[in-house]
Amino acid sequence: MGPIRNMLADAGVTEQQWRVLRVLMEEGPLDPTSIAERAVLLLPSLTRILQKLEEKGLVTRTRDDNDRRRQVITVTEAGHALIAQNMPASQRQMARLREELGDEKYQGLLALLDDLNQLDL
Repeated sequence: MGPIRNMLADAGVTEQQWRVLRVLMEEGPLDPTSIAERAVLLLPSLTRILQKLEEKGLVTRTRDDNDRRRQVITVTEAGHALIAQNMPASQRQMARLREELGDEKYQGLLALLDDLNQLDL
């Protein structure tokens, strides 16, 4: 994780903030509960993360048109730009990890992480 942490530090975001941005980029606008589930974060932690991302201008919060109690979080243009600028470095790190582990171990790791994510702990 060292090289990834360095890349994120240079980008001015934490690992958790990066995960939230990636989830929103991949899934589109979501409510906080859905983000917490997909990013594997506790909702109270996500609340603080979203506040920081909003302060940095990387996400916006709006009220759902159908349920005014529900918030919808969306990545801003600045958030899209941050992901686009740093995605090549992230992908290089993942390719390096895959190369060092080998395809079988890499796929096994992803499967185990997915299994872990599916557990209702």
